[in-house]
This record gives sequence, C-alpha cells and structure tokens, in this order.
Amino acid sequence: MTHILAIDQGTTSTRAIVFDGAMKAVASAQEEFPQHFPDSGWVEHDPADLWATTAATCRAAIEKSGGAEIAAIGITNQRETTLVWDRKTGKPIHNAIVWQDRRTSAMCQTLKADGFEEVVTDRTGLLLDPYFSGTKLAWILDNVDGARARAEAGELVFGTVDTWLVWNLTGSAAHVTDATNAARTMLYDIRKGRWSQTICDRLNIPMSMLPEVRDCAADFGETRADLFGRPIPILGIAGDQQAATVGQACFEPGMLKSTYGTGCFALINTGDTPVRSQNRLLTTIAYQLDGKPTYALEGSIFIAGAVVQWLRDGVKIIRDAKETQPLAEAADPAQNVVLVPAFTGLGAPYWNADCRGAVFGLTRSSGPEELARAALESVGYQTRDLLAAMQADMGGTGDAVLRVDGGMSASDYTMQFLSDIIDARVDRPKVLETTALGAAWLAGSRAGLYPDMDGFAATWALERSFKPSMADEDRNRKYAAWQRAVTATMSF
Repeated sequence: MTHILAIDQGTTSTRAIVFDGAMKAVASAQEEFPQHFPDSGWVEHDPADLWATTAATCRAAIEKSGGAEIAAIGITNQRETTLVWDRKTGKPIHNAIVWQDRRTSAMCQTLKADGFEEVVTDRTGLLLDPYFSGTKLAWILDNVDGARARAEAGELVFGTVDTWLVWNLTGSAAHVTDATNAARTMLYDIRKGRWSQTICDRLNIPMSMLPEVRDCAADFGETRADLFGRPIPILGIAGDQQAATVGQACFEPGMLKSTYGTGCFALINTGDTPVRSQNRLLTTIAYQLDGKPTYALEGSIFIAGAVVQWLRDGVKIIRDAKETQPLAEAADPAQNVVLVPAFTGLGAPYWNADCRGAVFGLTRSSGPEELARAALESVGYQTRDLLAAMQADMGGTGDAVLRVDGGMSASDYTMQFLSDIIDARVDRPKVLETTALGAAWLAGSRAGLYPDMDGFAATWALERSFKPSMADEDRNRKYAAWQRAVTATMSF
C-alpha cells in the first residue's frame, strides 16, 4: 500500500490524483460538470453530478496509475456548498446550492438589521453573508415542500460536499465532516469546537441534521468494497483553501498563501489564537490535528479564474484559457481598462452581495486585448485589497512572501502583475496542485506513509519567484483607478 488517492471536488470540475510514496503525482483524471443558474445570482449543482464525476475520476486515476495499491483517500472540496438529502434513501431533496449563490441576501440583511451578525461573528468568525452554508440550509428548509417537517422528524441530513461524498463513498455508513468545512457553515463555534445551538435555533435548523465533526486527519470510514475492488480508508478531509494552506506548508504563524482557482482565497496562519478581524476578513480554522485547531485570517474573492471562463463562455473572445496571456501582453499600454468582476457580488473586504460586474475606461479602440488584460489584472487588485486588510489586522506582516497556487498561478503575466501591484515577492512552488497535495498529505500522514509536519514542510520546493518591478507612481495610479471602479460598481 504505497499510494494515496486525493479527491479534489471543485466548483466546475472534479479531479482525482494518485500520489506515490514520495508524494509525487503519478496519475490523474478530471471531469467538468454543468453549472445551473436558475435566477440572477443563483448558482446550483446537481448532486448526482458531484458524486458521478467523483466515482468516475477515482476509477480512471487508479486505472491510469497501473492499478496502484491505494493506502488511503484524502478529500478536499469546494466549501460552503450546501446539500440536504434523505437519511434513509440518500436522495437529495434539492440541487446543491453553490457557495457563489446569493439568493439568501435578503435573509442576511434581515438578520443583520436584528443585530444578529455580532452573535455570528463572535461564535463562527464569519460575517452574515449568503456565501456561507447556514442561510442556504435555512432556505432549503423554507422553500422545499415538506422539508422542514421532515427535518424536524429526523428524516433529513445536511452536509457540505465532503460530507456528501463520504456518505456515498461509504454507502451511507458515515455522516461526518472535518473542522475546516464545519467552520465555513456559519453554524460552528470555532472556539468551543461544536455546533452552535444559538445560531441553529435562530435559523430554525434542527441540530439532528448536522454531521459529526472530526480532525482533518482522522478516520472518516471506509469505501464500499464494490467501488474500487476493496474497502479503502478515508483518512483526510479539508476544505479546498485549508487543504492548499496545508499543501503550501504554511504551518508557522505569519505564513501566507493565495490560491487562484474559480475564486481567489488568501489565508494567513495566526497560530493558536483566533484573530478577530477589524477589516471584514474572516476568522477561520486553517487545520485541526490531534484535536488542536490552528487558526487563520482569510480573505475570499468570488471571481478569479472564473473571469477567464467568462471571457471564453460569456463574451467569447477566447476559446481556451491559454489565449488570455498573449492577448493581455498585446494590449495597448496607453489604455487603462478596469474590470470589476462582481458577477455574483463582491467578497472580502467589501461583502456586497447585490452589486454586479462592470467595466470602466472603454474607448472606441478597446478590444479583446484590453479586456483580457483587465480580467487578469482584476485578480491582482482584489488580492491587494485582501493583503491590505490582513496587514491592518495583524499590525503589519513585515516582509511577508505570498505563496501562490491554483490554475491561474501558472500564468507568468498574472503573477508578475500580482507581485507588482502588491509590492511583494510572490513564490510559486514546483507543485501547483497544492490543494490535492494537502489532502493527500493529511491522509498519508494518518496512514503512516508520509512524513510528519516538519518533514513535509522540508519538501516544499520553489519553482519561480516573482519580484516587483513596477514604479511606485504607476502602482499607485493603477490601484487608485481600481478603487474608484469598485466604489462606482457598488453604488450602481
């Protein structure tokens, strides 16, 4: 048993990666699945797609590896996405409501007006926002016929995507989650390490629906024997951004990473102490091992890589994401087109659920090149927003180095602009699949196959370092234009 299977269930696709005993990826498989947009600002997934693509990619990856003997499975997943299903049949009662979904904006506003946000922030470290699972779950119970009565009768269960996958992998034997996913539901007290009765009561959520919370490296059950030929233990789970934090070996307080996938998420390790943000960042659990949580401050951007998908599928100026960088490099330097990608509202530090995307600075000669450049630059601007908030909360981060990963981090153009606009060094590791690697290490360390935390941190290797080269005048001018654009977008 010399290999680990990592499941990386994301917002637009599911991947499975087989890692060998040296933590090297030796085989992988990936499948995209449909996105559903039933109304403005609403985003859903078919739960069957999440499970079917997981099972298929796992089998394909194992087959591509030559039938590697899998010692354990680690899971990482899109966070906050909310599912409710029948405890006996396993049949979902509604589509999964995706983390990007904004349908509970009015509910959140009502709760804020009642002064409930302080209770939420004190217990969960989060803000009252449609992003999180709690109000999504309440919406399902309120809007699906008979759901609330069935929930109160103990017939329904709730889970984030990790819980849904484990339920199916184990043949309904395990209804569990880990501390990092629980911390994103808006229902979990991150200081006391338990579900909050106060919040559940206010949202009218029966606590019998909630899964058991375990460490990130723990026994989550075994797969059904018929899935992969024999039962395989599931020994690691972490939400995608926390798994990336682990994969980047950000184990010391002050270490900072940013992941560029569908969205962008920056986390800074704050150690044993949860830091209460004064700048509308989130206090969350970075990882929990041996019953001990390590905390982080997090800034969440809803649209990063998804802006490139918009260029491809929305305005149709590219056919492949790889075309974006050459277009951006060919853009007219005299033009200053700014794109605010608030397609599903703005995340940290603005938390405006109702504003929508906008483009500023267009001229008659603006074209695909300028739009492509504005799309890539929007990721750098949003990251600077987050880092400025983190520096304010932490009293400065010194000469912090930003470790990056995720699909967009492969773009040299985007990473150089990121370094320029934040005026800091950006380090890209040799292994960009840090999210899957983090999940694999959690499972592999639990299985005794991989080294301990210090040994794992020693394996982190740099591929390229980006250093700022932009003049201060240009940096300040461009960022000021971004700030004006955001202000205008939120006031529209």
